Amino acid sequence: MAKTGKKGLRFEERLADLEAIVARLEDGDVTLEDSLDLFQKGTEQIKELARILEEAERKVEILTRDASGSLKVKSLEEDRNEE
Repeated sequence: MAKTGKKGLRFEERLADLEAIVARLEDGDVTLEDSLDLFQKGTEQIKELARILEEAERKVEILTRDASGSLKVKSLEEDRNEE
């Protein structure tokens, strides 16, 4: 199941919205005022996407086997620190 952020939009929906905003800005067929509005919406989407990703990263756990062969659960952050 995809992660849902504020306002009930899923990560994938937010990413698609951001891609659409970027495409409109790249077209160059929008007024300066509309460009500024789109830019603002895009930066808001980026912030929310980053928040969702950070939240997901905190929740990610990696299952590993310790020296005795038993499963051990450790956080992604712990795993990174060991590298």
